[in-house]
Order: sequence, then C-alpha cells, then structure tokens
Amino acid sequence: MTSWTLGERFHQRYPHLSGVKALWETKWKVPCQLSVYPFHDGLFEDFEPIFQRLIQDNVNDGYSDTYTEYFLPTAEKLTDAALSAQASDRARAASLFKRAACVYRISRFSSIDAGTGLKRRVFELQKQVYLRGASLWDAPMQEVKIPHTAARGQDGNEVPLFVRLPIGSNSQNRCPMVLLITGLDGHRPDNTGRTDEFIARGWGCVIAEIPGTADCPSDRRDPESPDRLFTAVLDWVDKQPQFDMRKCIAWGLSAGGYYAIRLAHTHHARLAGSIGQGAGTHHFLSREWLEHVDDHEYPFVLSEAYVSKYGYKDWEELIRNAQKDYSLLDSGLLDGPCCRLLLVNGTWDGLMPIEDSILLFNHGGPKEGRFYEKMLHMGYPPANECIWPWMESLMATTA
Repeated sequence: MTSWTLGERFHQRYPHLSGVKALWETKWKVPCQLSVYPFHDGLFEDFEPIFQRLIQDNVNDGYSDTYTEYFLPTAEKLTDAALSAQASDRARAASLFKRAACVYRISRFSSIDAGTGLKRRVFELQKQVYLRGASLWDAPMQEVKIPHTAARGQDGNEVPLFVRLPIGSNSQNRCPMVLLITGLDGHRPDNTGRTDEFIARGWGCVIAEIPGTADCPSDRRDPESPDRLFTAVLDWVDKQPQFDMRKCIAWGLSAGGYYAIRLAHTHHARLAGSIGQGAGTHHFLSREWLEHVDDHEYPFVLSEAYVSKYGYKDWEELIRNAQKDYSLLDSGLLDGPCCRLLLVNGTWDGLMPIEDSILLFNHGGPKEGRFYEKMLHMGYPPANECIWPWMESLMATTA
C-alpha cells in the first residue's frame, strides 16, 4: 500500500459528495459569492435560485439531463438580455454573454457525453453565446478550425481551436504565444480570466482541448494521438506570422497537465517551456488511487467522466488497463529530453496525487516545481503567484 502524501484524507469521503445541497453549501456557494474560478462577477444571483430549486427537488446527479434542465431558463434569460443590450451597451452585453456561458458550463457537468445528448447540445449553446460576447472585446476571441495534418487511424480531420491576439499584433509586431491545454470538464470557452492575463502581458494564445473531451478530434483510445494533435497545432501556429514562436509556452490545466508534460518531452525542441498544473503522470491511473478517486474533491463522482474520456467499456476495464496504456513513466518518455518544465499543484490534491509531480524530479533532466502545502487540486487559490512570474521570466529571456 502506498503511503500517500494525502494521508488519512485518501480514505475519507469529502462532505460535498452527499448531494447537491452539500455541494452548493460547502464547495460552490462561497466561491460564487467571491467570484472565484470557475465563477465570476454577477453569478451568485444567477446560481443561488437554481441550486435552491435543485435542493428542493432533490436532484443530485450531475450527469443527468434533469440536472442540466434546471439551468437552461436562466442561461436563456441572460442570453436574451445580452442580445437586447448589444446595440446600445457593448460592455454590458459582453458581460451578460459571459454569464450565460458560465451558467451553461455548470449545467453541462460533468461530461458532455453523459445522458441523452442534451449536455452536448448545451455545450454548443455555450460556445455560441461565449463567442458572441468575445466578439465584443477589444481583443476578441475567435474560433479557428484547422486541418489535422497529422491525423491517423480514428483521428478526426479537423482541429477546432480558440485563438486570441493582443491588439496590434502582426508580422511586424509578433507576440509571444501560450498554448493553453484544457482539462476534463473545463473546455475552450472556460478560460476568459487566463486569456485576459495573457492579453494584458502582450501575449497571444491558442486554446486546444484534450483527447476524449469536447471537440477534440483525437482518438481517445490511442495513447499516441495527442502527439499527432500537437504536431498539427504547432505546425499551424508556426505558419501564423503574428506569433513569435521562439517564445511559445504550453500550459496544461488539470487533466490537461498530463498532456503538457507529455508535450514537453515529445515536442521539446518547439517550446520555450511547459507548465503541468494539477497533472497526473503515472500513479493517478493506478488501481489503488482510482478505487478512492470518487471520494475526493471533484464536484460529482469522477469515474463516469473518466470512462467517457478514456473510451473504456466500463470502470473496471479502465482500472485494469489505464495505467498500462497511459502511464508516462512506463512509456519511458520521462527519461528523454525535455524543455523547461514547471510543475504546480497542491499537496492535498485528491484527483491527481502530488506523487505524480514529484516523480518527475527523478527522471530525465532537472525540473522546476512549486507545491502548495495542504492545498487541493491545482494548488488554488495561491498557485498563480508562481505561474505568472515564471512565464514572464521565460518570455523575457527567450531569444
């Protein structure tokens, strides 16, 4: 039995998992009031009545269509208000579109492939309202669909990306670039705060989703499909005259951290650096860890979303095979060359064990890391205090 840094918490079932009432009151209500990720300004007045109705009607399954349906009237009302404001008050319209997109986002938990297809339809609505609002920003966000030039086997032929550029960037004024790699349930429209920070620093960004989630075309059952995906993405970015590819950093979030670490090895010569935040590498797919992962800080049980993401027949097949199929340690990649790599997480992460970040220091070249004592998944709230300076330093010194 592994002696996890998580300690006795490894064997505990976290209080928010007892139902939607506990989820709202112990996990989401205060972040919503404080406008902390994944919420933002103005959302408490949207979510409080929704969750009170869910609590009253005892709706507890976040994977169900029923859960999703409770959010839709509010999202539609916000969208209508945004459309009405668009001609006279662009800033208000943009804010309302963003709120509508966030309501749609929380409604589609925990996997857009769950249920009868409603959650995937909601994801399409989320993208539509998000891009309507993003078109009103001074530095707009746009969707770009590029050919998957490295596709093979069951890969799709097109890679949808979100792209945002700082004002004035062009072939004569090229900008540094961040490749933002999304997670299990946070997809392309869920990163406004991060892209605002990029734009404020004069950096452009390209946002890509990971295999098995959202619109990613990669074969979810092929462990090498992400290598082909990022070859296609980086090849496309290389051809865009506004990006300074000498200053390209990848940043993988949560489940996306695994891909940022993989990318740091497979495409090390094409990156100035990479960040694996809240990342799994090996232990997170072990039977011992997976048998308890449904008890920790994910808002709902995690197993159903994992089965969908990795494409296994059921949970038992995943537990039996996932580490063998997807371990970065067992693949030998971690002993190969790597670009500069920053690892960030909380030591009490119950989704991706901190051991998965620590083990990288014993393989390949030197790594950099910042682990936040007794913080949960991703190391929030303080994690960004180390990420932004690290990125700024790398952008400033890379020639």
